[in-house]
Amino acid sequence: MEEYKSLKIIEKSPNSGVRFLYLNRPSHLNALSGDFFTEFPKAISSLDQNPDVAVIILAGSGKHFCSGIDFQTLNNALKGSYAADCGRNVERLRRHIKFLQEAISALECCRKPVIAAVHGACIGGAIDIITACDIRFCSSDAFFSVKEVDLAITADLGTLQRLPSIVGFGNAMELALTGRRFTGSEAKDLGLVSQVFTSKQALEEGVKLVAEEIATKSPLAVIGTKAVLLKSRDLTVEQGLDYVATWNSGVLLSDDLKEAISAHSQKRKPKFAKL
Repeated sequence: MEEYKSLKIIEKSPNSGVRFLYLNRPSHLNALSGDFFTEFPKAISSLDQNPDVAVIILAGSGKHFCSGIDFQTLNNALKGSYAADCGRNVERLRRHIKFLQEAISALECCRKPVIAAVHGACIGGAIDIITACDIRFCSSDAFFSVKEVDLAITADLGTLQRLPSIVGFGNAMELALTGRRFTGSEAKDLGLVSQVFTSKQALEEGVKLVAEEIATKSPLAVIGTKAVLLKSRDLTVEQGLDYVATWNSGVLLSDDLKEAISAHSQKRKPKFAKL
C-alpha cells in the first residue's frame, strides 16, 4: 500500500469491505497542505479501484477533523513565478484553483460511497471536503465554520456550490456570509450531518456499522444509487427519470439481481461478487 505524507489508510476489520482514510497531520490540526491536494485524489482513486473496498470512511487523526487550508499552501498559491503580463498571472492562479477543486471533487468522482466522520474542528476547506462526501456524521464536540469570508476569500473549493442543496439556500447564505461557528447539534438540525454521536470513539464505531451495512449490499446498486443521486441534482425530475431508466437498462439484469432474488426466496443473506 502506498505511503502518504498527509494521509493514512487503515483496514480495521479484515474482509469487511470498509477502509478508513485519515487526514493525518494531527500536529497541524490536519490543515490541508500542498501534499494533501496531490495525494488525496490519488488515495481516493486507489481505494475506488480496489475491489476489496466497498465503502470509505473519511476521518481525522488527533483532536480535530480538519482546521482548513494550511496558510503556507495559501501563500504559495499567491506567490509562485509571476509573469510581467497580468493576464497570464490571472490564468495561472485560475489554473491552480481548478487543481485544488479537482482534489476535493475526487470524492464525488469516486464510484464508492464516502462517509465523513467529523470530530472537533471542521473549518473552511474542511466544509468543502465534507459537503463533497456522500453521508456525514459527527461527534458532540464537533464544530463547524464556513470560515473563508473572515480571510477575505470567496470560498472556491465547493462549499458554495454543494452546501445549499444540503442545508437549503438561505441557511447556506447565512453561514457563508457570517462565517460563524455552529455546533454538531445545529449541523444535525440543518441536515448537514445525519447523526451526532457522544464521542469520537462512538462516532467511529457507529459510522463503521453504517459502512459495513452498506458494504453488504449489491455493489452495482450502491454505485448506481450514488451516481444517479449526484446526476439528478442538475436535472429536472423528468430528465432524472430518463437518466435512471437508461442507467438501469444497462446494469439491472445482472448477477446481483439474480442473487438478491434467490437469497430473499431462500431466507438467507445475499453474497455479491466484488466490483
